[in-house]
Amino acid sequence: MTLTEPTPTHADAGVDALFAPTELAGIALGNAFAMAPMTRFRSPGGVPGPDVAAYYRRRAAGGVGLIITEGILVDHPSAGAEDAAPRLERPAAEAGWRIVADQVHAAGSKIIAQLWHQGSEREGFDGGVAWTPSGVREDGSPAGRAATIADLDELISRYAAAAGAARRAGFDGVEVHAAHGYLLDEFLWRATNRRTDRYGGTPRNRARLVAEIVAAVRAEVGAGFPVGLRFSQFKERDFDAVIADHPDELAALLTPAVEAGVTLLHASARRFWRPAFDGSPRTLAGWGRELTGLPAIAVGSFGLSAASLADPERSLAAVARLREAGEFDALALGRPLLANPCWVNHVRRGELGALIDYSKEQEEVFA
Repeated sequence: MTLTEPTPTHADAGVDALFAPTELAGIALGNAFAMAPMTRFRSPGGVPGPDVAAYYRRRAAGGVGLIITEGILVDHPSAGAEDAAPRLERPAAEAGWRIVADQVHAAGSKIIAQLWHQGSEREGFDGGVAWTPSGVREDGSPAGRAATIADLDELISRYAAAAGAARRAGFDGVEVHAAHGYLLDEFLWRATNRRTDRYGGTPRNRARLVAEIVAAVRAEVGAGFPVGLRFSQFKERDFDAVIADHPDELAALLTPAVEAGVTLLHASARRFWRPAFDGSPRTLAGWGRELTGLPAIAVGSFGLSAASLADPERSLAAVARLREAGEFDALALGRPLLANPCWVNHVRRGELGALIDYSKEQEEVFA
């Protein structure tokens, strides 16, 4: 049963609009807030259980309009070795995610499955070898092995299979994870992509694998099913890294995926409200939106403490102005939702005293 919507208490019309029904890439949402993906490793054998369903349902009931799942590994040995990382293509995993999606829908939210390959971040404790673009990290040190063309063809098919399973499981869309230094981002990033074949060199060539995966996903799920792309400048291991030095280069990296069938962008930044390039106040999500014409989700360090909501750059009013200026369509929250599953409802009601400030220890929270 969907919970009764709390009554907005904000005088600012722009702020109220954040909490009002909206549409995102064809998905009707109750508001403009989303739950960002956060790795959980709570699915033994790759199968999400009742605790995973309860975890996501609680955030849905807490007010977020959209949930983007933790990274779900495409079911290939190169993608990741952790037993408790979720999968989708296995029958039991698909059935488990069906329960999750049903629970989220019952609580009044929508849910998108994020498809993930760890690339050089894959742990090797099981004896497996990571597949990477060129067999090196950004500093030239060895990292796994360079994927062959046959390897890439195999991975493309695995992404498509995972997307098909997501649609059968009742998800409202899928998101291809190409951010934060994982495999697809390593192809976009010139520092780790040193290939001399059709997958390396120019920005468009570096974007080719992402585009081919998107095309395969689109062919699998059909027209009209939302397909998102998560991208970033920074990497988990290098906060100062960039895939694009200027907007034209970003356009060259994003356009092939859009032409292949992406309908939603998810721009991850360390501080989402900060300018993405010198000479313009436009944010990374704003540039994605401007360059492609697609709706964009912004994410990055919003709402980590109640006090931060009084900061002129990070207040609800400031965020509302950015949305009104076309910088993003929806705003994702990650860490604030760990200890505050009802963050959206509390903030909507003006109950800032009920919020628990984020701390590192909360990353172990799974309730």
